[in-house]
Formats: sequence, structure tokens, C-alpha cells
Amino acid sequence: MRLCYPLLICLVLTMSSSFIISSKHMWTKMILTHHWPTTFCSMEHCQSNISQWTLHGFWPDGGAFCNSSWHFNSSEIEDLLPDMKTSWPDLFDPLSNEFWKYEWKKHGTCAAKAISLNSQHKYFSKALDLYHTLDLDSILKKFSITPSPQYYNFSYIEGVIENFYHVKPKIQCGQSTKNDSFQVLGQIELCFNSSFTLMDCEKQVSMESDPDRGWDYPMNVDKGSGLSMCNPDVPVYYPPVE
Repeated sequence: MRLCYPLLICLVLTMSSSFIISSKHMWTKMILTHHWPTTFCSMEHCQSNISQWTLHGFWPDGGAFCNSSWHFNSSEIEDLLPDMKTSWPDLFDPLSNEFWKYEWKKHGTCAAKAISLNSQHKYFSKALDLYHTLDLDSILKKFSITPSPQYYNFSYIEGVIENFYHVKPKIQCGQSTKNDSFQVLGQIELCFNSSFTLMDCEKQVSMESDPDRGWDYPMNVDKGSGLSMCNPDVPVYYPPVE
């Protein structure tokens, strides 16, 4: 027994260290990202006649590509596929599963560290549920924010979203290649805590709950090519469907 005792201590310490390391990479925020297909395809050279905001992703704020051996399997979400094709389409190839495969590989495997998202069905169905509950497309229309040749004040768009949902979103724009006097509305992020309650996308993580974190980790999440945080002082163009 005396010979085994140090070994047991080492095993316990190793297991404890593994737990601490993994817990540090547990997400505290899920980012539900909507993008406007017309803007996306104008930048990425694809074709789309979709006239609603669609899902770009459902991204945890900690980690990326967390389990390379956990492969995407469309049969596990077969009942979700009709909704996925409409609400979370691959704008490059609507008949392909590659977009969902990538989202699962990069983000879903990290989101799955939470019991509430620890399967492909849980991950994709939760994203769809939140997307439909938020109904961002309808809310924008309700407040007369629709695709238009006229420009919007950024503060009006942000204010509508912030006042309706009572949280601060992240809104991303692209730069016009023809005219630098306006920016193009491209992507809107709304964020949720671990209980899937809306929260400010810039909310600070509690130092008491995790003293090693302070502000959130830099997010290992995607953004549309050429998009950045909108400039609040520049008019916003919300391009009509071509």
C-alpha cells in the first residue's frame, strides 16, 4: 500500500488538473448570429434570393474545434432538416450539409460541454428554437426597418433591437466598395447566458465566479468576411434582395 500511495496522489492531482483546465474553457455565453443573405452574397460572390434574416451560427464564447473525433451526422437531426434548410441555409450550396458540418465541428463540439447542448440534436434544435423565439426579421419589420435604398441611422437600428429585447446586441457592417459614405448592414448577434436568457453581448464575466477570467475570452467565433463592428456615425444601407 505504501508503494501505491504516491501513485494515487499523482493520479488525483492529474485528474484535478484536467478538470481545472477543461472548466476554464467552459463557455459562459452563446452567441446566436443572424446574417442578411444579400449582404453576405455580395461579399462572398454567391447567389441568394432569400428575403429573411437567416442563421449564421450558434457560437460559444470559449474554445473552437473541441472534439475532432465527434463527426457530424445528419441522420441525428433528420427531423430538423426542413427547418434547417429555411432558417439556417448554406448560402453557397443550399443542397449541401457542409455548412452545418463545419458549424458543428468548430462550435457545436465546444457548446456540447454543457449538458443542455451535449448532442447534435440538442445543439441545432436549441439554435432553431431561439431563432424562432427572437423572430428578429419580424421585429425589424415591425419598426419599419426593411431593405431600402434609403439609409438608416445606426442608432435607430441598434435602439430598436436594444429596446425590444432589453439587451445590447452586436451589429456588424461591411464597407461599400463603391462609396465610403455609408456602411452595409450585414450581421446581428444576440447573446444568451448558460440558462439561455438574453444578456448583453458585451457583459462582463463575474470575477467571483471565475477569478482567472475577468473579461470574456476573445471569442473563437466567425464573422462574415469583410464585416466589422458598425460605425455609429456612418449611415447604414440595408440592401434589398436582388
